Amino acid sequence: MSAVSQSLRAHATWRWWEFALLAVLLVSWLLLPSHALLLNEIAILALFALSLDLILGYAGVVSLGHAAFFGIGSYAAALFAKLVMPDPLVGMVVAVAIATALGALFSVLILRGTDLTRLMVTLGIASILYELANKLDWLTGGADGLQGVVMGPLLGQFEFDLGGRTAYAYTLAVLIVCLLLARRLVHSPFGYSLQALRDNRLRAGSIGLSVNLRLVAVYAVAAGIAGAAGALLAQTSGFSSLDVFEFHRSAEVMLVLVIGGTGYLYGGIFGAIVFKLLHDLISAWTPQYWNFWLGLFLVVLVLVGREKLMRPWTWFGAKKS
Repeated sequence: MSAVSQSLRAHATWRWWEFALLAVLLVSWLLLPSHALLLNEIAILALFALSLDLILGYAGVVSLGHAAFFGIGSYAAALFAKLVMPDPLVGMVVAVAIATALGALFSVLILRGTDLTRLMVTLGIASILYELANKLDWLTGGADGLQGVVMGPLLGQFEFDLGGRTAYAYTLAVLIVCLLLARRLVHSPFGYSLQALRDNRLRAGSIGLSVNLRLVAVYAVAAGIAGAAGALLAQTSGFSSLDVFEFHRSAEVMLVLVIGGTGYLYGGIFGAIVFKLLHDLISAWTPQYWNFWLGLFLVVLVLVGREKLMRPWTWFGAKKS
């Protein structure tokens, strides 16, 4: 058992680049104040991708409806601020709790079947919630969205400014906290058991692992983190609409993980940075055809491979001089 404990501790040891990444995230708030709104969007997308990576990269559960929990978190935070109280931290706790509970409830639907079945089930869940939000227009605002969401000062002192500085600091803090919690989770015995399920669910069950309970637990945690990302979007923008449930949200976060990679938590952060910067730069250069260029980049990424794309001297077997 001591050898196993030592192995777990060795894998959980912090790498230098992890400290460097956290430092860059913190310094970005100080050095790039004029880009706070864009950075806030990147951080929200990175948090959303982190939640999907937990179920896709570690548990092997494919989902095309992860926007369901993103949307639930967004509407929960917006409604709480508008109808109950505007405190952003309390609203965040409520949104995460509701998204986590719904994640645990809906997780029973993805325990059986193939990956294709799970794709359809998760997509169906997001579609159902979209239609509910659309029909309950007296509560959600319907197609017009939930407007007039005014947030109180963060910690009772920091007002949400138009430049987005407070919003980005808030989002960055939530992202780092969730990243640390997720890192602790995946480097625990529970996290390694999830990887066993991902690699061979039948074999994991045959050695005594409670497959269904683990899937329910990780799905609920991932739903809660996705709900936190949705809550951040509503709280920092003061608005929530049906857009948060749409398919493109789920597809977008999947593309982020395709770019950044899965199964090591940080792929969502790297992918969100690349995706948002490409989106911003290409749409400024050619607003009508930015989807074409982004799609071309993804095709090249898949065909060439992420590692080779980062090291072009290896494309033709040439060695770096």
